[in-house]
Amino acid sequence: MLGFTIPSLSTLKLNVAVLSLSSSHSSAIKMWFASKDMVISLAILFLVLLTPCSTAFWNTQNKIKTAVYLSPKIEVGPGSVSNKFYYDIEFPRGHVAIKGFNAEVVDEAGNPVPLHQTYLHHWILVRYYESKSKLSTNTRHDLHRVVHMSDSFSNSHIITRNSGICQGNTLGQYFGLGSETRGTNTDIPDPFGIEIGNPAEVPEGYEEKWLFNIHAIDTRGVEDKLGCTECRCDLYNVTVNEYGTPLSPSYEGGLKCCYDQTQCRLRKGFQGPKRSLYLRYTVKWIDWDEYRTRLPLQKGGYVVYGVAHQHSGGIGSTLYGQDGRVICTSLPIYGSGDEAGNESGYIVGMTTCYPKPGSVKIIDGEKLTLESNYSSTTRSHTGVMGLFYLLVAEQIPHELCN
Repeated sequence: MLGFTIPSLSTLKLNVAVLSLSSSHSSAIKMWFASKDMVISLAILFLVLLTPCSTAFWNTQNKIKTAVYLSPKIEVGPGSVSNKFYYDIEFPRGHVAIKGFNAEVVDEAGNPVPLHQTYLHHWILVRYYESKSKLSTNTRHDLHRVVHMSDSFSNSHIITRNSGICQGNTLGQYFGLGSETRGTNTDIPDPFGIEIGNPAEVPEGYEEKWLFNIHAIDTRGVEDKLGCTECRCDLYNVTVNEYGTPLSPSYEGGLKCCYDQTQCRLRKGFQGPKRSLYLRYTVKWIDWDEYRTRLPLQKGGYVVYGVAHQHSGGIGSTLYGQDGRVICTSLPIYGSGDEAGNESGYIVGMTTCYPKPGSVKIIDGEKLTLESNYSSTTRSHTGVMGLFYLLVAEQIPHELCN
């Protein structure tokens, strides 16, 4: 244990890891980190120990700040798809540690919108640096390509990705969920937090900002709600992707068929009004200690939190260590009613892992296996997905291990 005496908040800087599996048609999918022909993103959010050895400093509850924001307006009509990028969203500013992030879709009156009306396919939260020069303004509308294709664009924007292993062109987000958003715990336990806004990390002439990608599918009046949410290509009458490239005949469904402004097939004669929706998001944070001390970054670390993301039909996801041990199992919670947060047939939450501090460690260079399972007993599924989020600390305070 390091003998620091720091007269302020104890916060450990976390690494955030996002593991990804996706398929256009599957009942069970696995991923090995060593495989070069699989798509993986390990996003690790990174924590630093800032405290003397006293458990009194570890309780941050009386220091947590909370703010509730609304995304820009999301306009949808029956069967329509909105999959847009919203830049420079409202977000806590300054040097802080994020302690939690929750979200849900609401209407203009602030009422929660149930999944059987508007399906929240996914939302992701991405950090980026934007040049203070006025020359950057003419590139803002192309930034959505940057998220998928590059870490910078014309020297005007720099995507600040998570610290995971998939650093090329995908899954750079810090947070992101889908239909399970309302029922999934995202609180980060003490003494940990996700550091943002460190002025020493912002390039000169730039400022830190955040963007949303929000993918919502309005399923009012559609022929097949599940088929629309699984983005079956025949229901969208789509044969090319959003860039006009023809799809393979074997591609039955997935993100390539439900891009922005596509339309899922409605029941004959159905008519319904357009509506304006918002993603209402709640952020919890604490001010970062200006006298913080950093620990050396290691590739491995102790698992602090874990949760999976699956689509309807999912039956659970497990992350295994190299020796076959279970690091975390996350199971879907299905709704049983009509009200928002308990919609029957939809995944409305995912169970989370909060291991006893110090009990689950990933060693440097360890090869992990991610398994995401779907049931195909009643029908095959298209557009299935398997993401896994991990928060990993490079050290655990001695007192927490006792």
